[in-house]
Amino acid sequence: MTEQTAPPVSDIPPPSPPPSSPVTEPAPGKRDRRVLRAVLRWSAAVAVFAAVGSVTAYGVTRVERTDVPGLATESDGRWDYPALTAAPLPSGSPGPFDEENAAGAHYADLRDLVLPAPEGATVDKVLRGKDGWLPTDVFLQEYQAESDRDSLRRTLVDRGLRHIAARGWTTPDGTHTRIYLLHFDTAAVVDELQALHIAPALNRAFAVRGEDMSVSGETLLDERVPEEARFDDIRYTFYVEPEPYGAEQVLQAYLGAGDVLAVVLQSRKGGAWAVPFQQTVVLQSQLLH
Repeated sequence: MTEQTAPPVSDIPPPSPPPSSPVTEPAPGKRDRRVLRAVLRWSAAVAVFAAVGSVTAYGVTRVERTDVPGLATESDGRWDYPALTAAPLPSGSPGPFDEENAAGAHYADLRDLVLPAPEGATVDKVLRGKDGWLPTDVFLQEYQAESDRDSLRRTLVDRGLRHIAARGWTTPDGTHTRIYLLHFDTAAVVDELQALHIAPALNRAFAVRGEDMSVSGETLLDERVPEEARFDDIRYTFYVEPEPYGAEQVLQAYLGAGDVLAVVLQSRKGGAWAVPFQQTVVLQSQLLH
């Protein structure tokens, strides 16, 4: 099969290169370089969204458009998310990408790692689950064919699925977002599951709810999310339903982050917007990192 890719999004400017400055400090250690790369990646991602913001190890903030000269009247398509804070780790536990954490385990409560809904959105109560844990069958309803749901159910059981935490919402523009965090024992399990069973490189494995297969026929790899907005430690697969699509267009992202596989789905009647989708993926990546 010939790999196809979606056309680039022309309305998202590339990140501006940082100004050069002489290096006067000693070279940082390996851990310091990892932190520096994460900060630089986030700075580039903010530039992609034409925003001014900052990130620290403890939170992510967003400057209001009215505080930025020239951005007070025209929206760039981003949503207003609440300030994000890192989920607390049990005392003495490493982060998922620390060198001593070979399994890539997330020791924080998975329910605290799901991206919150943006301001003005209507939250999907069904995805709250019971005590924050979602039954597997609710997640499987995202996939169209009963045979696909049965196959994926067996695959998840065989790979030792532990929990699913989820959140969903609909924004005033009609975009429906669903985020699922699937928790397994090790990063190796997630890598194999993502690459071979759920999100292979050439095409998506299962048709999701909302895709009109009689119209589009197939879903394409979506390469519009810039490399600068991706974390090195997270494995990404993106799909986009190409034109012509049916009543709504579906965008999909699969994020392999240590022992967690995140599934991000957005759909909208008349066409899904690229900027809020990419913004959602970046912020969810930040919480999982």
